[in-house]
Amino acid sequence: MSKKNKHIGSSFDDFLKAEGVLEEVEASAIKKVIAMKIQEAMKQKKLTKAALARKMNTSRSALDRLLDPENKSVTLQTLVKAANALGKQVTVSVK
Repeated sequence: MSKKNKHIGSSFDDFLKAEGVLEEVEASAIKKVIAMKIQEAMKQKKLTKAALARKMNTSRSALDRLLDPENKSVTLQTLVKAANALGKQVTVSVK
């Protein structure tokens, strides 16, 4: 007799929660979207990393951390600076 898969009929979120990685996966996905959105805005505004860093009044390495999809240690202050420098705004919601 075969074992029943305990995940059949559950959602992917349920699976990730059971594995203990849901929060990590969510944080990683959010960071990737943020990095992608900032890079898209940079292309639209035709801004280089160096030019955006100057507009943000920060270092190029701080901007590189923001644009690195794998680096999840971004501060809200850096994110707001980048958004403002790009003529955008940050909105946060907790559901």
